[in-house]
Amino acid sequence: MAHSPLMTTLGADTSLLRKVAMVVAGSVLVGMSAQVSVPMYPVPMTLQTLAISLIGLTYGARLAGITLLAYLAQGAIGFPVFAGGAAGAAYMAGPTGGFLLGFVAMAWLTGLLVERGLDRGFGRLFLAALIPAILLFVPGVLWLWTITPLDMNGAIAAGAMPFQLGGVVKSAVAALIVTGALAALKSRQS
Repeated sequence: MAHSPLMTTLGADTSLLRKVAMVVAGSVLVGMSAQVSVPMYPVPMTLQTLAISLIGLTYGARLAGITLLAYLAQGAIGFPVFAGGAAGAAYMAGPTGGFLLGFVAMAWLTGLLVERGLDRGFGRLFLAALIPAILLFVPGVLWLWTITPLDMNGAIAAGAMPFQLGGVVKSAVAALIVTGALAALKSRQS
């Protein structure tokens, strides 16, 4: 049985215009969250994964994936949407490239988990956000290992380990926000 993400419940995906507006709003949110960063080398810590989790939890798989593709396209053509206002294809091929590409899969998988039943209650929403957030490190670390002089252990140490606690916290915050929104919607409908 397919479950409805929050935006579907609100009726926000009923028209093409609304979907386009959601994609634009979501890609702007991800771009803005990239500007809130802690400079670390070679991968900065940002709020992007929180924004991506929120998009996945509320948009569903397809629309969330399209939103992140739009974000990457904006950055590729030169909009300063990446961490620190960076942009361009050269930046995308740098140390963070695996994470940038992984963002699309993260958004899509988060939405898919919601559509497959992890759509209500803090615990389920937390898992729907956390599992893709953890899997994001697979392409991120592999890319880092491939294009830098780091060995696999070094790539894990630089590209995954410093971000684990933040990933758990951001997944919990995303789940709390969506749980609160669902509760507000339910009380409003009563």
